[in-house]
Amino acid sequence: MFDGREYPKSLEEDTFEEWLEQGRESKMRYEYMLVVWDDLEADYHAEYVESRSLIRKYPMWGESASHSAIIAVYDLYSEARIYVQ
Repeated sequence: MFDGREYPKSLEEDTFEEWLEQGRESKMRYEYMLVVWDDLEADYHAEYVESRSLIRKYPMWGESASHSAIIAVYDLYSEARIYVQ
């Protein structure tokens, strides 16, 4: 996943699937999974949020000079990619 020049590196599909499962199995009522790139670690990690309004608390890829930024957002249950403006 995330192959291409617009992404810092690719992400293994198995890792992505594991993150979805972890979010669904959490005792917290998460609805969305954020795939976040961390420049300091030079790797991706997942963040989970309960509502769409909380997504904007995180900087989006290409919009911030922060060391970490959202690459993509997914609905945990439909697995559909969510586009945030």
